[in-house]
Amino acid sequence: MSDAVSRSMIGRPAATANPKRAARPGLPWASVVRRGQGLLLPLLLLIAWEGVVRAGLIASNLLPPPSELVGTLRELTAGGAILPHILASSLRVLAGFVIGGGLGVLVGAAIGLSPRAERLVGPTFQGVRAIPSLAWAPLLLLWLGIDEAPKIVLIAIGAFFPVYLNVVSGVHNVDRKLVEVGRIYGLGPVALARRIFLPAALPSVFTGLRSGLSLAWMFLVAAELIAASRGLGYLLTEGRESGRADEVIVAIVTLALLGKLSDSALAGLERLFLRWRDTHRS
Repeated sequence: MSDAVSRSMIGRPAATANPKRAARPGLPWASVVRRGQGLLLPLLLLIAWEGVVRAGLIASNLLPPPSELVGTLRELTAGGAILPHILASSLRVLAGFVIGGGLGVLVGAAIGLSPRAERLVGPTFQGVRAIPSLAWAPLLLLWLGIDEAPKIVLIAIGAFFPVYLNVVSGVHNVDRKLVEVGRIYGLGPVALARRIFLPAALPSVFTGLRSGLSLAWMFLVAAELIAASRGLGYLLTEGRESGRADEVIVAIVTLALLGKLSDSALAGLERLFLRWRDTHRS
């Protein structure tokens, strides 16, 4: 009797372990399927788009099907026509985002840490934030000419406000008990900002940076539509003037892909910083 019980008890771990071992080879496939779910809707939209145009429900000169857009993209890529536009737009967004996002972090932290400064400056920033992007363009062209400066400044304006608002909100939401503990240990304003406020507000900071990056791409198009001889916004204008809807759509899709890639890169950087913060806390 005891031998039968012992044999059954010995056999149980093997019985419970086997399903786990059998499931392990399927884990990578399950991960691929889970990550690929986001592609399902775009694929369905592309198939529907192709079918609607091929059925003649929409004129192909107004909305070219995806199969024709692939040919247009191949033509632009093979001739090297689109690469200078991508490079010019990317550099403008990078410069404007670094300037606007950096100022947004600094100003947001300063105002978030000082209630008096927020009362003095906050209402003005709220009013300036409501100005549409295209309203800035004529003034910047008058002040800075038609070179790169007005485009970069316009992009910086677009990137500044989301970062500023999220940093202020993140600083306000820091647990005041942590601040009191830091003061008890003799931390000054700079040390408090570096060791308590910034790590605690890091998720809000990156939320603002990602929102600012998204707006930087939007403001880029506004800048390049007005005064540019190179860039994806200029490619949009050129396609409109020449009546090439395929070129316009390719430029729009390229902008969407660049925006998604840059946002994914920033999200990866956010995970690294949060992991570093949690490691140093523990």
